[in-house]
Amino acid sequence: MGVHLAPLISKQIVNLQNLRGHSFAVDGNNVLYQFLALIRLPDGRPLTSQTGRVTSHLVGLLFRTVRLISDYDMSLVFTFDGRPHERKREELKTRRATRLKAAREYAEAVERQDYATAWSKAVASSWLTQDLVMDAQRLLDLLGIPWVQAPGEGEAQAAFICSRGEVWASATRDYDALLYGSPRLLRYLTISGREFLPSKGTSRPLEPELIRLDDFLGTLQLTQEQLIDLAILVGTDYNRGVRGIGPHKALNLLQQYGCLENLPSELTDRLPSDFADIRDLFLHPAVTKDYHIQPGGIDRDGLMEFLCEERDFSRRRVGKALGRLEKLGSHPSLAEFGDV
Repeated sequence: MGVHLAPLISKQIVNLQNLRGHSFAVDGNNVLYQFLALIRLPDGRPLTSQTGRVTSHLVGLLFRTVRLISDYDMSLVFTFDGRPHERKREELKTRRATRLKAAREYAEAVERQDYATAWSKAVASSWLTQDLVMDAQRLLDLLGIPWVQAPGEGEAQAAFICSRGEVWASATRDYDALLYGSPRLLRYLTISGREFLPSKGTSRPLEPELIRLDDFLGTLQLTQEQLIDLAILVGTDYNRGVRGIGPHKALNLLQQYGCLENLPSELTDRLPSDFADIRDLFLHPAVTKDYHIQPGGIDRDGLMEFLCEERDFSRRRVGKALGRLEKLGSHPSLAEFGDV
C-alpha cells in the first residue's frame, strides 16, 4: 500500500525522452504486481502456458524492459523483497483478506457472465508467489539484466542503491522510497501504461512522475526525520495512523511541534508506544551492500528454451525483442548519469 503522501507531493511530469540514458533501481515486486494485475484476458484470467503456468508477469517484464533499454537507452537494476518485517504482519493480513474477497467476487462475476466486473475483481485479486518471482529473476539473468535480493523491503534496497549514486533514481509506485531516503523517485516508468481503479471500475493513463527528495522536503520545510514522523501520523505499512489525521494536518503538526515526541499527549497516546523504532525502520532499513549491478550478456538459447519451449511464448515475438537488444551490442553502462 505505502504511505499516503499524494496530497503533499510536488511532482514533475516527464516523458520517456526526458529520461533517455538514465539508470534506475526498479522495485521488482511492485512492477510484477502491476503486470499480474493488468495483463489479462477479457474475462480476467491471467495469461498462462499450455501447462497452466502464469506468464502475465513475464510478458510484461520482457517486452517493457526491452523497450526501455533499446528505445530509450536506459540502464535498469531490479530489487526484490526479502523477508517482511514483523511490524508489517497486520498490513499483509489486510492485503490477503482484500485479495481473497476479490477472488470470491471474481468467481461470482464469471458465473453470472459479468465479465467487466470479473476483470476488475481479477485485478484486485492478483497474488505474487515466490515461484513467479523466481521466474522473473530467471528471465532477468537470461537477459543479462542485474537484480539484487534485498534482505527486507525491495524499495528500501532501491533507495539505498540510489543514495550511493549508483543509479539516477528509484522506480516504484510507492512514496515509501522517499521515507527510505531515495534522492529521486520516479513513479510510473512505463511505455504507455494505464492504472486500473477498481473502486471506480475505470482506468486512467499514466505519465512518469519525478519527485526530488530535497525539493520536496524544502517545499514542506521538513527534515527527513520529520517526513517520517509525518508518515507515522498518517499511517505506514508498519503502523496504523492516528484516526482523523491526514497528510495536511500531519504536516501542520510537524511544522508546529517539530517531532512526535513533542506532540500533545492526547496524540502521542494514540500512536504506537514504540514509534521511535518505526522511525528507525525507515532511517536504517535492512539492506545489503553485497551486490553487483553491472549488466551481463544475453543468453539467446537459454531465453528461447525458457520462454518458448517451457512457457509457450511466440518464437517470432521473442526473437524480435532479442533483436532489439542485440542491435545495441551490449547493455548500456551504469557508470554515467545525467539530469532531467
